[in-house]
Amino acid sequence: MIKFPKDDSRFRWTKHIKNKMVFYHISLAQIMRIFRSPERVEEGIAERTIGAMRTRKKGGNKKGEEEIWIMYRANESRVKNYELSEEAKNKGEKRARVIMISAWRYPGKTKPGERPEIPMEIIDELTIAGYL
Repeated sequence: MIKFPKDDSRFRWTKHIKNKMVFYHISLAQIMRIFRSPERVEEGIAERTIGAMRTRKKGGNKKGEEEIWIMYRANESRVKNYELSEEAKNKGEKRARVIMISAWRYPGKTKPGERPEIPMEIIDELTIAGYL
């Protein structure tokens, strides 16, 4: 059973990432491990977002290697030139939050600096939800 995260003063969790946690069987502990100590950090696909990943080996062979990625939007101390929108200010949103947007598994290994291929249905979902 997956333990769903709750919003607090440090993190805000979107419905999208909660759905992907179920779909890809990614636990809260795995997401937090990637956030706290990623193997690699890249620029996210959307403005002011960050992508972080860790590799996971299945069965000890090279064919079973995969990457688990998370995408989040961080506060101004983590992202330069970050500014809250007027809408967010009106809602009383504080800058101290990290918004966890998405998580997915990527079969195989990507090269550093190369963006992982994100399935179009995920990009469409994020666009409809207003995160991209």
